[in-house]
Order: sequence, then structure tokens, then C-alpha cells
Amino acid sequence: MTDKVSRFLRDAQPATPCLVLDVDRIEENYRRLQAALPAARIYYAVKANPAAPILDRLVSLGSSFDAASYEEVQMCLASGAEPAKISYGNTVKKERAIKAAFDQGVRMFAFDSIEELEKLARAAPGAQVYCRILVGNVGAEWPLSKKFGCEVDMAKDLMIRAGELGLDPYGISFHVGSQQVRTEAYEAAIAKVGMLFTDLKQAGVNVRMVNLGGGYPVRYRSEVPEIGAFGDAIMGAMVEAFGNALPELVVEPGRFIAGDAGVIAAEVVLVSRKEQDDPVRWVYLDIGRFGGLAETEGEAIKYVFRTPHDGEADGPVTIAGPTCDSTDTLYEKSNYRLPNKLVAGDRIEILATGAYTTTYASQRFNGFAPLGEHYI
Repeated sequence: MTDKVSRFLRDAQPATPCLVLDVDRIEENYRRLQAALPAARIYYAVKANPAAPILDRLVSLGSSFDAASYEEVQMCLASGAEPAKISYGNTVKKERAIKAAFDQGVRMFAFDSIEELEKLARAAPGAQVYCRILVGNVGAEWPLSKKFGCEVDMAKDLMIRAGELGLDPYGISFHVGSQQVRTEAYEAAIAKVGMLFTDLKQAGVNVRMVNLGGGYPVRYRSEVPEIGAFGDAIMGAMVEAFGNALPELVVEPGRFIAGDAGVIAAEVVLVSRKEQDDPVRWVYLDIGRFGGLAETEGEAIKYVFRTPHDGEADGPVTIAGPTCDSTDTLYEKSNYRLPNKLVAGDRIEILATGAYTTTYASQRFNGFAPLGEHYI
């Protein structure tokens, strides 16, 4: 938690649940990634947190943007982003959305199938296109495998076909999974891309860009490698795969830029037990899976909680949200412990929640208002 966020929570005592995010931290994280991967262009993954203050700051820093929808394209443009700095990175798009983005000046589009490629040829003639391939997601706490990407052999055929359809077969992309904690995941993926580049160049395709995706982690309950370690591993693998003829590099960070810039302030609604002698207390918060903490599904992303009683005697807990839905249980198997003095009405803080929370929040499920937002 930054000092700015701490002071705001102390002085303003905002209504809970809400996200408080330090925009200066966004800039700090952007510059840290720049320093770790100076050869790469940064395309912020807008889906992580599309708030205007974040986009405005990133535009001022010269960032590019990875948009998952035409609506996100519009958000970037509204903040002053140049169309040429926007990539439409979702491989599943309506044809009219492709055309709308193309008409606005967007010229870079992702695909992973012949059907999507044909849509691009019709709606975005001459556009730069890049094919997403399937790679391993081992080491990712929030895997992204199977739904997106295609096998390498198919990617080769699709890139050849892209040129035949009048498109510019610009590059290859991959994603090693969100909150990826193993640097070797990037090394293995880059080796795969290097071999594909060789095959494509031999087939006469002018491929010249590698999109390394996102996945760069932030610290939750466990330590993670520093961003410099990922930068070193990535550049080492690029040199090994491409020698001195390095292609253009693109990265698409979301969580790394916004995650630790924000803190969710919440309130304890109830602390109870299921049996008189049950050692495990149930702690119900005024935010849960449907209020923005969707990444607790499968207890994948394990957030850190701060309470007014930290440092005092604690015990095992199950942590749940406030809704009348049994799936709104955040942590039951991950060995969370919270202070024994915790009671209803206590305010708590959930750290590193600046990414993938506000836009995951439901629209008044059970009548609860969407997560409040404060950008400072």
C-alpha cells in the first residue's frame, strides 16, 4: 500500500467496499517495466483496469494499449491515445466491431483461426495482423490456455493465408498465463516462436514482430521474481532464438501495471461458527466474488488482508462474501488465518487489488452496488 492510499483511507474513511488507487504508482510500474525491457513497446492491457485516470496517465507517458473490445478502443481514444498505438488483441471479435475499430484508425489485430482471419480481411483490409499460438501456462496462478491460440502448424498456414488475403502478416503472439511466476515459461514460448519465425521466413512471409503478452506478476501472499529477472530471461531467450536479428517486441502488461497500485477497503459483516466448538470461524465481508474478487475462483489469486488487530492472536478462517450464493466463498482451503478479535464492523484492507476487480464487479447482484472507485 502506498503512503497516498494509506492517508486517503485514514482521512476520508470512504464508504465500503471501494477501490482506492494511486495513479503515481501506475507510472512507477510502467517505468519499472520500461527499464526491465527497454527494447519492447508497452501495450497496457486495458481490461485490467480501464479507469480514465489510468489511461490518461499512460497516454501522457507514451504508452500503447491492448484493447479487448471496441468499447475499450473507444475508452483509449477518449483519453487521447493515437489509433496507431492501439492493438485489438482479442481473437474473438464481431465483424462490425472490427470495422468500427478500423474506421477509427486501429490497424493492428489479433487472430487465431481462419474464420477470424477472413473477418479481418473483409472488415480491416490491409491491416497488420498477428497470430496467437498456444503455449504452456505452467507456473501461472490464473492460466489462460485452451480458449485462445492455435497450434504452431496451424499458425504457419494462417500467416501464409493472411498475406494471400491482402493482410499484413505482422507477427506472432503468445500468453504464458496471468500471474506467471516462472521466468522459464517465457523462455520456452520464445523458443517455440523462434522456430515458427524460421519456417515463416522460409515460406516468404515478412513476419517481424513478437508479442510476448502479459503475465508479469505482482506480490500477493508469496514472493515472486522481480521484473528485472523476467526481463533478463526474456532478452536472453530472444538472443538465443534470433541472434542479432531481433524482431520488434511488444508486451501487454495489465496486472503488473495496476495490481499493486490499488487497495480495496471493505468491512466485516459477520464473524460466526458452524458449530459451537468449530475452530474455524467464517468471516463474511461486504465484498465477495460477485463484488469484484472474481479471481478468487478456485482460490487462484490469494490476496493479502490487513485488519486493525494484526499482530494479535489469530486462528483459521473461511472467508466469504455477502451474497446469497454459496459460490461466493473466497477462501476455504488456503489456510487463511485472521485475528481472533475480528468482529462485525471492523474495516479491513485487501492489498494489490488494483487490477481485475472493478470491471469484474456485478451490476447489483442481490441489490449490492458495484464496487466504488477512488483514483488519487
